[in-house]
Amino acid sequence: MTEQPGAVARAALALTDWTERWVPDAFIFALIATVLVIAAALTATPATLLQTIDAWGRGFWDLIPFTLQMALVIITGHVLATSPPMGRLIRAIASWPRSPRSAVALVAFFALASSWFNWGFSLVFSAVLAIEIARRVETVDYRALAAASMLGLGSIWAQGLSGSAALQMATPGALPPQIRDIVAHGGMVAGGVIPFRHTIFLWQSFVAVAVEIAVVVAVMYFATPPVGRGKTAADLGIDLSAAEGRTENVERRTTHPGSWLEHSPILSWFVVALGVVYLVRYFSQAAEPLNALNLNILNLAFLLLGFLLHGTPARLMRAVQEATPAVWGVILQFPFYAGIAGVITATHLNEQVASLFVRMSTPATFPPLVAVYSAVLGVFVPSGGSKWVIEAPYVIAAAHTMHVHLGWVVSAYDLGEALANLLQPFWMLPILGLFKLGARDVMGYTIVVFLALTPVVLILVTLLGMTLPYPL
Repeated sequence: MTEQPGAVARAALALTDWTERWVPDAFIFALIATVLVIAAALTATPATLLQTIDAWGRGFWDLIPFTLQMALVIITGHVLATSPPMGRLIRAIASWPRSPRSAVALVAFFALASSWFNWGFSLVFSAVLAIEIARRVETVDYRALAAASMLGLGSIWAQGLSGSAALQMATPGALPPQIRDIVAHGGMVAGGVIPFRHTIFLWQSFVAVAVEIAVVVAVMYFATPPVGRGKTAADLGIDLSAAEGRTENVERRTTHPGSWLEHSPILSWFVVALGVVYLVRYFSQAAEPLNALNLNILNLAFLLLGFLLHGTPARLMRAVQEATPAVWGVILQFPFYAGIAGVITATHLNEQVASLFVRMSTPATFPPLVAVYSAVLGVFVPSGGSKWVIEAPYVIAAAHTMHVHLGWVVSAYDLGEALANLLQPFWMLPILGLFKLGARDVMGYTIVVFLALTPVVLILVTLLGMTLPYPL
C-alpha cells in the first residue's frame, strides 16, 4: 500500500521543503550573528566601532582548546562505534526486534541511552544499529529507523558526560576568563567552575533523563507506521547490502617491520596501560573523584577505549581518518562564536541582556525561559558549546540576580539546546549519508518528537528547579 501521510507528517514535510529552499548553511548563521551582535553592541552600549572590532579580534581565538576538545568528542565517538567488538554487539542487538514498532523503539532507546555517555558515539552506533535492523526487519519504515537513531542528540546528550555546557563549566580553561569571573561573582563560586555534581549528577537531572527516555521511546513507538503503510529501504530504492560489514576492518599482513608494528597490538596495549595507570592515579589523588571529571579526561578515556577495542594502531588510524570529515563545521565556526562572545563581554552587552532576562522572569520561571531561549537560538546556532559561550555571560549574570541555582540553569540550557536539534538538521547531515537519505526524509518524525517533548521539558525545568538552592 502507498503511504498516506497524516496532517502532522504533511506539515513536517512542507516545513522541511521550505527550510531546504530558504534557510542557508549553519556557517552563514554564525556570520549573521556576528553582524547582529556588533550592531547590538554599537546601539545598546557606549562602545565605539573600533573598540567593538578590537573585542571581536581579541576573542576570536579564545576557543582554540575547546574547539579541539569538541572535535575529539566526535572523533572518539566514531572510533568506538566502528570498532569490531561494537560491530558484533550491534549484530546481536539487531536480532531482538520482530515488528516495525519494536524495531524503531529499540533504536530510539539505544540512541538515547548511549548519547548520555557520548553523543558522537551515539550518532554512529545508533545509525549502524538501525541499518542492521533494517536488513532483518524488512517491513519497517526506514525513515522512522533513521530518525530514531538521531534522537539522542535531540534530548539526552546535553545532560550526559559529553554535554558541552556542563563540561565547559567543569573544565578549567574551557571558557574565557571574563566568563569565569561572571560565574565566580566575587568569589561566591570558587574559580567560576561548576562541577558535575551540580549539573549532570544532580538527582533532578537523572529524573529529567528518565522521563525524557520514556516519552521519546513511547512517541516513536506509536509514530511508527504499521506494515504496509510506511516506506521500507527497498521502497526508497536503497540497497542495504552495500553497507554490510562497515564495522569490520580488514587486517593486512606484511613482513616489513614498520607495517608489522602498525598491525600488532603491542603498542596499543602499551598506550592503554599507560593511560589506565594515569587515570587511576588521577582519580585517586582527587579530593572528589566525580568533580575531577572534565572534557580532557573523558576524551582520554574514550581514546584509550578506542585503542583497546580496535586492537591495532592500523585499525585505530583508519577509524580516526574516517571520522575527521565530520569535524570541519566545528573547526570553521567556533572561532566566530568566540569572537561573538568577546564582543558581548568586552562591551558589557551581556549586562544589558541579563537585565532583560531579570525583568521578564521570576526565580520560578527563569529556568523554563532559559530553556526556550536556548532552543530558539539553537535553531540558528547549532552548537551547544559555542552557543553557551555566547549565552553564558548574560544567563549566569541573570541567574545570580534572580538567585537561581547556577547548575540547574546550565541544565535548563542543556534541555532547551537539545530540543533545537530536532528542528535543525546540522548534526544529522554526517549520519544521513550512512542512510542514503536527506533531512526531509526524517524531519517529520523529529518534529513529532519535538512537539511532544517540549512541554514535558518546560514542566521538568520549572518543577525540579524549585527544589534547588542558590547558588549551588
